[in-house]
Amino acid sequence: MPTALRDRTAVAGVGWTPYSKNSGVSTLTLALRAIKAALDDCGLTPADVDGLATHSVGDATPAAVVAHALGVRDPRFLTDLVGGGSMSAAVVGAAAMAVATGQAEVVVCWRALNARSEFRMGGTGRAAPTLVEFQYQVPYGLLTPPQQYALVARAYMGRAGATAEDLGRVAVTQREHARLNPRAMMREPLTMDAYLASRWIAEPLRLFDCCLETDAAVALVVTNAERARDLRRRPVLVSGAATGGGHSLYSNARADWSTSAARDMAPRLYTAAGIGPEDVDIAELYDAFTPLVLMQLEDYGLCGPGEAPAFVGDGAIRLDGKLPVNTHGGHLSEGYVHGLNHVVEAVLQLRGEAGERQVPDAETALCTGQPGYVSGVTSALLLRGDR
Repeated sequence: MPTALRDRTAVAGVGWTPYSKNSGVSTLTLALRAIKAALDDCGLTPADVDGLATHSVGDATPAAVVAHALGVRDPRFLTDLVGGGSMSAAVVGAAAMAVATGQAEVVVCWRALNARSEFRMGGTGRAAPTLVEFQYQVPYGLLTPPQQYALVARAYMGRAGATAEDLGRVAVTQREHARLNPRAMMREPLTMDAYLASRWIAEPLRLFDCCLETDAAVALVVTNAERARDLRRRPVLVSGAATGGGHSLYSNARADWSTSAARDMAPRLYTAAGIGPEDVDIAELYDAFTPLVLMQLEDYGLCGPGEAPAFVGDGAIRLDGKLPVNTHGGHLSEGYVHGLNHVVEAVLQLRGEAGERQVPDAETALCTGQPGYVSGVTSALLLRGDR
């Protein structure tokens, strides 16, 4: 039922480790540190935890291993979602469903990875992915995410008439936001000239079109709304959660690659939450690459088809704009914690605790996972500050 989950559960606490290029510790240690910080944030302890949920691709800190390390002897809910950033919103949705249906009372969600110093995303110096399609990519040198998303970028730019400067405005704007974020890895100014002068990675993607590689962990605590109201922080309600399909670039047909699977899923998400795109105050959009931000603005109905370049060009996604986007700097400038750091930022904004980058009167946030390319799946959340 569309309303079965709406506002029954809440994110009660958030936590994170420093974002770096070399954490010096294991991914398990990162996970435990972030979870402890999230529990401390809301005033709970590992003894209160009876559910654990994570997502990953490549490296992982399995839920059962983390449960053992936390001392949770008989967890009532365990889930390990596979799908990388595509499942970053789904993991919170799964935790909310577990709480809403009585499977668990307090679920910790996390993502931990040493994506710079250890298991570099899309690197070629390791075993090939266990994907049937990969054998058809290798002969053509199509090996890494920037190469794959360069194809998507070309399709979108051709349809929308987007230019290099349109991509650059996403990167420059998000760097402006990151400069106000003490967690961010990249806080020095980024100009359009510097963006255009940066080296090619895979045309049309330049260096600053691509997300960071980061060692870090973030964590969230999900419980029922009533219990959350008795804890330390203002609860952030889970108003809607949705998971959708997608397509790989090689196996499944899609008539128009310039739109993503998020366009198909978005109506279900808004129906679940009982709101529309016009009600969204801030959007934390999955930004592994700059064109994904432009595409999702359109696919989630935040602007019309083909209007995203002008929307961004008019300053709409700035902190003082019509719809602030990636208020923490996103994956491009804050750090890449596989999508879950976007949810942490949304929670801080809706609690009014984002410091210099706080969006005034922000009450509703859209948080998205990777919109369905390559992985064949996508997910998103709508969160609301509890009044």
